[in-house]
Amino acid sequence: MSTPRRAIYAASLLLAIMTGVCLAETPHLGKPLDEAAVAAWDISILPDGTGLPKGSGTPAQGAPIYAEKCAMCHGENGKGGFAAALVSDAKIDGISASQKTIKNFIGDSTTIFDFIRRAMPFQAPRSLSDNEVYALTAYILAENKLIGANDVMNAETLPKVRMPNRDNFIIRFPDRI
Repeated sequence: MSTPRRAIYAASLLLAIMTGVCLAETPHLGKPLDEAAVAAWDISILPDGTGLPKGSGTPAQGAPIYAEKCAMCHGENGKGGFAAALVSDAKIDGISASQKTIKNFIGDSTTIFDFIRRAMPFQAPRSLSDNEVYALTAYILAENKLIGANDVMNAETLPKVRMPNRDNFIIRFPDRI
């Protein structure tokens, strides 16, 4: 067989295979998502509070929730257990993860709400109601002495809480804020 004939044969064979692949029936896996399904997972909270849901909570309401659902990992009053400490007055003097706590390493108070709602408790993420998340956020902020014991956290008040280490972060995409 000459070289041009081999090329024509190879091209014909490739065309036949690709035609078969293109005409093959798909396995019909997955399903189209409607807007309600997407909305259930669109739970991001921006630093300015955009995306915060309705609801509210106080440190007093958060204390029993913390004791029941958080203390087993984060320790009594958030001082640390086998999971990271949430409450501390220590200043960061290195890069050790053990020094990073809510007060000294989180730049925006809304990040606390977002993380709790999205990922906690560890064994049952997204199982807390919005009111429980507000209450836990209030409890953690109060234990860190960032809000008062009677302050109410909600979509209006939470973004106003100024985190102590806020100005020590470099914003990666400042035009997105």
